[in-house]
Amino acid sequence: MRIIIPMAGKGKRMRPHTLTLAKPLIPVGGKPIVQRLVEDITKVCGQKVEEIAFVIGSDYGKETESNLIKIAEGQGARGSIYYQDKALGTAHAIMCAEKSITGKTVVAFADTLFKADFVMDTNKEGVIWVQKIEDPRQFGVVKLDNKGVITDFVEKPVDFVSDLAIIGIYYFKDGDNLKSELKYLLDNNITEKGEFQLTNALENMKAKGIKFEPGKVTEWLDCGNKDATVYTNQRVLEFDKGKAFLRGKNVEVNNSIIIEPCFIGDSVRISNSIVGPHVSVGANTIIDTSIIKNSIIQPAAKLIHANVSNSMIGEGAEVKGKHLDLSISDYTQIIV
Repeated sequence: MRIIIPMAGKGKRMRPHTLTLAKPLIPVGGKPIVQRLVEDITKVCGQKVEEIAFVIGSDYGKETESNLIKIAEGQGARGSIYYQDKALGTAHAIMCAEKSITGKTVVAFADTLFKADFVMDTNKEGVIWVQKIEDPRQFGVVKLDNKGVITDFVEKPVDFVSDLAIIGIYYFKDGDNLKSELKYLLDNNITEKGEFQLTNALENMKAKGIKFEPGKVTEWLDCGNKDATVYTNQRVLEFDKGKAFLRGKNVEVNNSIIIEPCFIGDSVRISNSIVGPHVSVGANTIIDTSIIKNSIIQPAAKLIHANVSNSMIGEGAEVKGKHLDLSISDYTQIIV
């Protein structure tokens, strides 16, 4: 089994945080989004994952590449790095990892998390993971026949055709067949709105007799913008409640209350404050005389006399003042 993780997108909806950190590396519940995604996929695969290939921008840097390799190795897999420097669509992004697309293959786009209570049936020809949602107009959806086989892929339907949204995770029993179809699109310059789309390859495979079936998850968590990511942090802290890793080493808590669930990183100092529920605090952060709830605080931040909720605070940022709902990038100072 191989897993392909396209993650070279610039994450414009998550700015300013993605100006200094790739979106899939933003921590939720104390772990980078991409690490949680890899761990969850490995669990539902039900078999050994030989390789995890990450498709990134060449400007991500050697430290990021090293961290991604460690994430793969943490799952007992070999890590590979590929580059995509131009946003030419989903099919192009996957094909950047061409050498790793072979055999049983999972493709997972790194801006989504999920919870599932099944082990994937790898004998099926193809599985497209979906979630039932109330308003499918902003998503690609699938239609099913009476046997539960996918008959159509519809991108952002204006009129209702289905409420099963594609969450961005796909399984292919024959990765080489997928690679052949993607190559056909690129070689023949077959695009939609100027980009090479995975859905075109899926349509071609379906037309040739490949059966795609839905894999239905119990919860789908988006990390597309600040509010969605803060909510995702809340949910994963609920999932991880009680686990040992949620409290780091050398944490100092003085005259303060921690309302679980929270993640508290290494060497965090909290004094005269209330923290939680649903707060993730990065390593080496200082919180003093503050109330913090439902927020993501990245490493080495300082919050003094702050009342913060529904917020994301970047690495090294400083906040001093009254009640705030913030999304501020690294090393910013807010004093009110």
